[in-house]
Amino acid sequence: MKLLSFIVLWSLLIPATVSGIDMQPETIRVAVLKGAESVTLEGNGLLLTDGNGEPLRVNLPLQIRKYKDGLSVNNRRVRSLRATAPAFLLINGKGYRGIIEVLPADKGILVVDELPLEDYLVGLINCEISSQWPIEAVKAQAVIARSYAVYQKAARKNALYHLESSVMDQVYDGCDIEDSRAVRGVRETAGEVLTYNGAVIQAFYHSNCGGHTEASENVWGFALPYLSGVECKYCLTSPSVKWQLSIPLKKLESQLRSSGYHVFGVKDIKPGIRNRSGRLQDLTIVSAKGRTVISAVNFRKAIGYSVIKSTNFDVRISGDEAHFTGAGYGHGVGLCQWGAKQRASDGFDYREILSYYYPGTKLEKISTD
Repeated sequence: MKLLSFIVLWSLLIPATVSGIDMQPETIRVAVLKGAESVTLEGNGLLLTDGNGEPLRVNLPLQIRKYKDGLSVNNRRVRSLRATAPAFLLINGKGYRGIIEVLPADKGILVVDELPLEDYLVGLINCEISSQWPIEAVKAQAVIARSYAVYQKAARKNALYHLESSVMDQVYDGCDIEDSRAVRGVRETAGEVLTYNGAVIQAFYHSNCGGHTEASENVWGFALPYLSGVECKYCLTSPSVKWQLSIPLKKLESQLRSSGYHVFGVKDIKPGIRNRSGRLQDLTIVSAKGRTVISAVNFRKAIGYSVIKSTNFDVRISGDEAHFTGAGYGHGVGLCQWGAKQRASDGFDYREILSYYYPGTKLEKISTD
């Protein structure tokens, strides 16, 4: 769940109140496909309407492509498409609940799933963690995912959708991997969100902090009292806590240049100072063009979030390669998922887990009807 710095800072300034009428948390709009060249849509009992709200009768499955400023649906031209089914629909073979809207976008096709918030959370659980983890960890995940979704809905209330279905917000892959434990985790926390001073928080979370969660200002430059960073030794037994890799200098240099950094002939990478959580604040790239200082957050973004898994790393140059060793996975802000798993195994309930990772917050209930 990572977002471009500008968007994060903008959305942090828009509080979502617990009782606000505009929040309407009962449904959520999720962009499940962006920029697709084509989309296949099918389902039992499928009801279709075009951009004018008129019934659309075509044979299944639907083959949808962008056509000028509209869509081609089985070679029939429409402005947009809206689809529902009694149980679920299949988009490119994956099951999704709710109402599906297919829209032309600047690039390709945009597919938005509008569905009940609690249904969305059931589908999300096994995308973000495993529902087979201790149930108190599953319930903690349900609360923070609900809190994040409610916050983003208020922040983006005038947008075409409230959430991305990727790590840009929260990973959501439809209803195919729903199960009874995911349902239990969501139902036993129904409507519960975390608040601070009466407003729903932006409940950031990540996979593994590597020993200490990160303060929000070190990632996005904006300090929030409930995201100040806490010690977390609970995730250190995780199989993903330690990582290492090697990257050819020419590849690293190319990726940095693609991100706008003028580096040519990289000779060395010098780690800078570390903050209270142990993560690097910046690095100095030594090249034939001189020295270039890059923040560790931007370096990770340039090389790839799944490559440089966190900003808690060391680096050395050997021959024509850069060798990285690090700890943790993710931006490190908010709840550590593997830490929550261990705390649940140790007997802590979801309320205790949440209060540890988001100090000063309260658990409150909103309407989901």
